[in-house]
Amino acid sequence: MKRRTALLAAPVVLLGGCFSGSGDAGADGADRIRLALAFPPVAALSPWTDDAVLLTRMGAAESLVVFDASGTAQPQLATSWESVDERTALVDLRADVVFHDGTPMDAEAVAGSLNAAAAAADPPLRVLAGVGLTATAVDEDTVQVQAAQADPLLVQRLGAPALVVLSPAAYTDGAAPDPVGHGTGPYAITAVQGAESATLDAATGYWDGTPAADGVDVRFVDDAGARAAALRAGELDVVQGIPIAQLATLSDDERVVTTSLPRVTALSLNTASGVFTDPGLRAAAVAAVDPGPVVDGVFEGQADEAPGLLTDATLGAAARPAPSLPAAADPAGASIRLATYDDRPELPEAAAVLAEQLRGAGFTVEVVVQTYATLEPDLLAGAFDAVLGSRLTLLDTGDPIGYFGTDHTCEGGYNLARLCDPAVDAAVAAAGELTDPVARRQAAADLEAAVLSTGAVVPVLHEQSRTGVAQAVQGVGEDPFERQVVTVATTTGR
Repeated sequence: MKRRTALLAAPVVLLGGCFSGSGDAGADGADRIRLALAFPPVAALSPWTDDAVLLTRMGAAESLVVFDASGTAQPQLATSWESVDERTALVDLRADVVFHDGTPMDAEAVAGSLNAAAAAADPPLRVLAGVGLTATAVDEDTVQVQAAQADPLLVQRLGAPALVVLSPAAYTDGAAPDPVGHGTGPYAITAVQGAESATLDAATGYWDGTPAADGVDVRFVDDAGARAAALRAGELDVVQGIPIAQLATLSDDERVVTTSLPRVTALSLNTASGVFTDPGLRAAAVAAVDPGPVVDGVFEGQADEAPGLLTDATLGAAARPAPSLPAAADPAGASIRLATYDDRPELPEAAAVLAEQLRGAGFTVEVVVQTYATLEPDLLAGAFDAVLGSRLTLLDTGDPIGYFGTDHTCEGGYNLARLCDPAVDAAVAAAGELTDPVARRQAAADLEAAVLSTGAVVPVLHEQSRTGVAQAVQGVGEDPFERQVVTVATTTGR
């Protein structure tokens, strides 16, 4: 494959003031996007940490593939791919991509980026754990990626934010790649002020067209109320994560971009100890839960009642079997402790509504609310009878089978219900071997029915993301994985 001559990227000079309270673009007219992200970086924006998603949200870095609403891989820095065998794929690269430092993105650079992530990340990246990934340049525009053993998700793994492709110069520190000036996105990072803010300028020669704005000025603001207030004051153009409680405070000068997410709010029932070791009492709890008042009341209609653990978009054309529960037993006043966390502001109120429903069915309920960090050890240890939590069902690979493995098997690392059912484990293992995407979706639907038939978990709702924008803003990313906020098309309208 012949590589076309790459255009060199030159940074745009930063002209305007940042986060002007007046809401204008500065005296010189620079059109810069003023963005607030909900979580600050914790590791200098290293893609090998949870900071990776910040890089994609601000438009600085990109992966080889992205996911559509069903979790299916779609081209980004890669144009196409083909499976050679069960553990090998050939990936064709875009021939007109340059890194922000002017270096062409060729197969050697991509292979180096992937191999660095596979070999040097400490601790190992979650998406590559046990994979044994190696990447080799075949020619200028083709990379061979290979796993140590058969891997149906090999190409899907390349869409994880941790595997964004950076310039070779980003890897001088083997422990932490430096994304500043080394990405491929529509905007190049020029400065990072710790956990407070970052500055990006439009990347000229960007492969997907000219960025609509001159740059992006990012604030990292973990206080949701402060983010919403800054949007109302005209200090920001785009605000990630507008809480439902703040929606009524927005004026006609602001609007909210809403996207349905593959994220389920569900009630997990402890099957290993306490009241809910009895399948009949689990069935009684399932029958007691009515999602309607939670969706319409607590979430003010800003969520979708869950038809199951997975969204309809995730399952696509797969048939969703109905679960089969045992006969419900009489709770007879059985006492349970229901825990949730207040990091997601709607959860405590939702827990209160569900607690009343359970009381109406004959349970005695104590609700425990703490921060997630405080609560997590007890959640994982099975210290509560029930846990109301929020969980993304399409993880790093965009594949729901992995969610069932981590959350609903005997050895699952996030099994809040402490479910250990040999039939479920066997079904998860069998589904993981499937290579056909359609077959995997149907297997996921069957797994959902198997898990729900145990009564171990009660799906309540599927969440929506809410991005607040100034009225004139256009082109904000509507990504069900919440990985893209600023795009090449985002403009302030000023």
